[in-house]
Amino acid sequence: MQLIPASVEGALDAAEEAVDLLLDSGRAPGDVLVITTGEQHPWAAHELSFGEASYWAQHDARDDVFYADAAVAGRAASRPVVVVAVNGGTDEAAATALALAHAKADALLIVCGDPQQINSVLGAGV
Repeated sequence: MQLIPASVEGALDAAEEAVDLLLDSGRAPGDVLVITTGEQHPWAAHELSFGEASYWAQHDARDDVFYADAAVAGRAASRPVVVVAVNGGTDEAAATALALAHAKADALLIVCGDPQQINSVLGAGV
């Protein structure tokens, strides 16, 4: 697991930077799942505006980075890399998202957020 320190407000930007670095280093876009614990990623919100069927069809195609809110991330398939943006929500939501992300990350888990909150949540049994 890799931790990228960021404020709640900066966690989504940190996750975006992590994804950019992964792609720049040769990682295939379809290898990456991004989970948010607070506000949805703008891509997810945009794609969901076309309906859930279209949104999940893009997930199933595995052609691109897939962005999911923690509340629906359980439906997402495992991917080699999972990036979690701890960008809000409760500690319980963060703990659930981190446990889920850990299970879904085949090779690398990157967590972006406040280190104190993440360590506290991880110490709570993740």
